[in-house]
Amino acid sequence: MPRAKNAVASRARRKKVLKMARGYWGRRKNVWTVAKNAVEKGLTYAYRDRKTKKRNFRALWIQRINAGTRLHGMSYSQFMGKVHTHGIELNRKVLADLAMNHPEAFAAVVKSVS
Repeated sequence: MPRAKNAVASRARRKKVLKMARGYWGRRKNVWTVAKNAVEKGLTYAYRDRKTKKRNFRALWIQRINAGTRLHGMSYSQFMGKVHTHGIELNRKVLADLAMNHPEAFAAVVKSVS
């Protein structure tokens, strides 16, 4: 078996992973091999779901804009097509916020593109 060296760095690395595992249940929080696997899996999920969050919010904005435009007798795709042809530089996040929280302002945007 090879001689282990640099215990300071090894301990620091393990301590960092165990610190990240704080709050986990059972051996996942204090046993090195179990905690290492749990933390790696958690970091994988975090990386994946940062991308998924963007998709989910875009879908939510589209649903809100669609609901707002249906009240004015237009579909989402028709509305977005007209928004782009009229050169209105509002993104979906802002349009969804207008549709939800400021219906009179959203109605003005719909009227300007019709």
